[in-house]
Amino acid sequence: MQYKPHDYQQYAINYILEHPIAAVILGMGLGKTSITLTAIEQLMYDSFEINKVLVVAPLRVARNTWSDEIHKWEHLKHLKYSIVLGTAADRKKALAADADIYVINRENLQWLVEQSGVSFDFDMVVLDELSSFKNWNSKRFKAFMKVRPKVKRVIGLTGTPSSNGLMDLFAEFKCLDMGERLGRFISQYRVNYFVPDQTNGQIVYSYRLRKGAEEQIYNKISDITISMKALDHLKMPELISNEYPVYMSEHEASLYDDMEAEMFLPLRTGEITAANAAALSGKLLQMANGAVYSDDGDEIQIHDQKLDALEDLIEAANGKPVMVAYWFKHDLTRIRRRLSERKISFEKLDSEESIRKWNRGELPVALIHPASAGHGLNLQSGGNILIWFGLTWSLELYQQTVARLWRQGQSAETVVVQHIITAGTIDEDVMKALANKDMTQNRLIAAVKARVTHGR
Repeated sequence: MQYKPHDYQQYAINYILEHPIAAVILGMGLGKTSITLTAIEQLMYDSFEINKVLVVAPLRVARNTWSDEIHKWEHLKHLKYSIVLGTAADRKKALAADADIYVINRENLQWLVEQSGVSFDFDMVVLDELSSFKNWNSKRFKAFMKVRPKVKRVIGLTGTPSSNGLMDLFAEFKCLDMGERLGRFISQYRVNYFVPDQTNGQIVYSYRLRKGAEEQIYNKISDITISMKALDHLKMPELISNEYPVYMSEHEASLYDDMEAEMFLPLRTGEITAANAAALSGKLLQMANGAVYSDDGDEIQIHDQKLDALEDLIEAANGKPVMVAYWFKHDLTRIRRRLSERKISFEKLDSEESIRKWNRGELPVALIHPASAGHGLNLQSGGNILIWFGLTWSLELYQQTVARLWRQGQSAETVVVQHIITAGTIDEDVMKALANKDMTQNRLIAAVKARVTHGR
């Protein structure tokens, strides 16, 4: 195919060409990969500024997305790539191949730096999903910082730079500029921009922003950050988000309330205990979905309200393909059992063949786990209805899953997202938290938004 970039895409390409260090915050579906590859091609074959590029990406994206984009566009077809996956021997062979671009999954970055024995001689690195480098204590972050001084150009790509607040930005931007803008140490960053929030004596559990700190942070990073949201640049389909409430019986609700109040629930089939607030949150989410793991790891049934609602929603879709997001293993087990009983055809989206079947419109119901199908998968061809059977606290995984359908290339005029919510439970809190966390992210994106001048 001939590549005819939109104005915003050409703007982003030029930005990468002009900025050796860049955080490219592009909304889902805006074509981050093709933009970056176009810039790489020009840097390599027009201006001869780079010779060897490393792309660090989530596993599925590393396996498929980058190579697919190279094959898709006429102007990129001469780029040679090597996918660094598989066994250690496979990876070493891939690194020894003659290529322009080497694509590795982020889990193997530490191996590449510390164990492979291969010289780290890449003059450009692309961190595809910069947000996966937000933990300054992670092995991948520490490994990358060892080799960061050797790299001339670093591009960070993400749609969600601060999904859990602005503390995330410290490590992400240190990967880019080695601490020039937000400081070299997390302690320094905290002191400059945050104050303790929840504490217990000397122990600080959480921080909140100092007054005016948000704007100061945005100003610090604005010279290397380009940000665009899909709605500003594309005619996206309308996104319709609904809550579909279900109601537990009096007995079911009393079990839930007892667990919430006591953090312990003795049942004939097993005991359920939560050691702390985080564990309790997980147990309550499970119970809201209809089942919970006992202390012995057994699955204990609580209710079938969500399964009944799921069945109703699938029926209401009138034969249109439906994607169902689940969270716990017992969600998957129970959904499979119910769909099989009702003779409703379904598959779990966990293989290239199942993804192809979905995109061809051959799956009435596709089951998807947000953590395994978040970043980079193009699923918009298969349908326009997403049902959340069980919710997640992760704003990033939530948004990325919705964006599998609500993106450029979606032929339907609307994308419908149904959330099955068990009334009076933690489900309601999660829905509020997802909405509230987006506020910080939207402010970040707005604060560093690129001003694209339309018309030539």
